[in-house]
Amino acid sequence: MSTEIHYQIKAQQMPTTTEAPPQRTDCPPNTQSNPLQNLQQLGQTQNPPLPPSNIHTLNIVGQVEGHIVLPPQNKTTKYEHIIPQLVAIEQNPQIEGVLVILNTVGGDVEAGLAIAEMIKSMTKPSVSLVLGGGHSIGVPIAVSANYSFIAETATMTIHPVRLTGLVIGVPQTYEYLDKMQDRIVKFVSENSRISEKKFRELMLRTGDLARDIGTVVVGKDAVKEKLIDQLGGIGEAVAKLNELIKEKKDAKNGGQLQ
Repeated sequence: MSTEIHYQIKAQQMPTTTEAPPQRTDCPPNTQSNPLQNLQQLGQTQNPPLPPSNIHTLNIVGQVEGHIVLPPQNKTTKYEHIIPQLVAIEQNPQIEGVLVILNTVGGDVEAGLAIAEMIKSMTKPSVSLVLGGGHSIGVPIAVSANYSFIAETATMTIHPVRLTGLVIGVPQTYEYLDKMQDRIVKFVSENSRISEKKFRELMLRTGDLARDIGTVVVGKDAVKEKLIDQLGGIGEAVAKLNELIKEKKDAKNGGQLQ
């Protein structure tokens, strides 16, 4: 008798309906859909979504890294990362133009020339913009685009080629440096409006740099010396790139109609 009563009591205590478990109130709300809540809850800002663009931005910042790996605290641009990007840009039909942003101190000569040659040989329109600095090997990269801009406060340092590490004091070492320097001078003069004579003069000038031979050219001077095409910023650079893209489309459509 007692056992039956026990079972009846247990049956009466069991819930007859299933209810959803209570929601936790200590969890932060979903912050993905509300940037303001994201800022309040996590102290982070959420970038607005970017619309699809036909322009690819390529950043050349810090030091151009070549065959030697630089220390981890250095801000670097690795040429083995840039070259595959340029190949992908050339093959992607959705990308119609390239905007190259430079703020670099220079770096490996052959790596910088490789990047410059890649940009020059692209079939898609390209525009470069020097912000902050486009020093040393950054000069050939800046002029490798179809059109170049420089900010009014930006600077470019032009100086002779240097060697680091083991240097053998023989005539062949000087000849190697001279040939490498000739490659840079020829590339810059062919891809800008500055003459070889004027560029060598800026490269070998004494008295302008405190501890080196060369010249520091500020924005207006770079345009005056015909090294860079125009003074301007991001607005002018994007507008010029869109203009070049339109010119290429018009030329292509005109050729097809003929």
